[in-house]
Amino acid sequence: MFNASLNTSSSSDAQHVLAVYGWDEGWEAEFAPYAAQGLVPGRVVRVDRGQCDVVTPDGVVRADTAFVVPHDPMKVVCTGDWVAVDPEDGDPRYARTILPRRTAFVRSTSSKRSEGQVLATNIDHIVICVSLAVELDLGRIERFLALAMSSSSGEALLRKSADSWESGAQPLVVLSKADLVPDPVGLSYLVEDVETVAPGVQVIPVSSATGEGLDVLRAVVGGGTSVLLGVSGAGKSTLANTLLGEDVMSVQAARDVDGKGRHTTTTRNLLVLPEGGVLIDTPGLRGVGLWDAETGVGQVFSEIEALAEECRFHDCAHEAEPGCAVTAAVDDGTLSVRRLESYRKLLRENQRIVAKTDARVRAEILKDWKRKGAEGRAAMEAKRGSGARHPGR
Repeated sequence: MFNASLNTSSSSDAQHVLAVYGWDEGWEAEFAPYAAQGLVPGRVVRVDRGQCDVVTPDGVVRADTAFVVPHDPMKVVCTGDWVAVDPEDGDPRYARTILPRRTAFVRSTSSKRSEGQVLATNIDHIVICVSLAVELDLGRIERFLALAMSSSSGEALLRKSADSWESGAQPLVVLSKADLVPDPVGLSYLVEDVETVAPGVQVIPVSSATGEGLDVLRAVVGGGTSVLLGVSGAGKSTLANTLLGEDVMSVQAARDVDGKGRHTTTTRNLLVLPEGGVLIDTPGLRGVGLWDAETGVGQVFSEIEALAEECRFHDCAHEAEPGCAVTAAVDDGTLSVRRLESYRKLLRENQRIVAKTDARVRAEILKDWKRKGAEGRAAMEAKRGSGARHPGR
């Protein structure tokens, strides 16, 4: 237990006991002021009903979250957080504060207020689980990746920086239930399809039934903290059980008609992997709303961003402008229409989300709408004038 007089020895105990959960010298330095107050360090492994389970040097304790649930939903305690909790003589024990987060995976909530929801924190790898039991939805994969590549880091949790992916969590795509595609050539084509929409991202076909790809995945998640994301029925809980080596997570069969699951995981749980690293398993996500993901969208669609640099006009909308390199790439077949439409859709959605919380962005959007409206009216007037001069046409 931490206290002012036993600071040094207790710190060593915490370093040893919590090391498997990701505790390091950086966290120890962050915690030093709270150690001097007699508080105990711990990592949140589960949050529910106003309380959280926290693993500490004393073991797993149940702590009240009253002090770590502010009005700002982006700052609410979450699975993966490192916290300072009351010593064991506290009754009840409270989680007093959250240590500054290194990274976080954030999505927009489904509420009309368009608030951000933090799904997991202090993560090193974002594992996007996609089932091969149903047809690949490349648009959904692009959406997940845009959020993953915009995962916030350090003090940039509410203020994105251009290098948030490089300094934050690394995404990878796991194609689960690979045994349902027995043809190696067919499987390679599916992997290639995903790699096309996931530039620079590792894509791993995995089967919990046959063991295919598990050695590669274990090597990736064996270091640091990984969060497992995907829709219901993607095979997340089965994959988590396979990595854990035991049936920790409840599993139910997906519906044959659409491959959807039934939310067997209802809370986010942080679990220690036997071969190193920790895994945060999450409930299936019905909706994956973007949240300040412009950086991520740009990285997912890096080839379109590169083409846009070659457009004649710097503010080209890639629609009907002369000299547009993006539409030219669509015309010559080097860029698919589906890919461009997905890019436009995600950019528009992200802009709407940002505009709801940023007055400057709202003003810029309104200004752009007025400009385009004026240009459209001018074009119509010019067309009418041309018709008046040539009545015989």
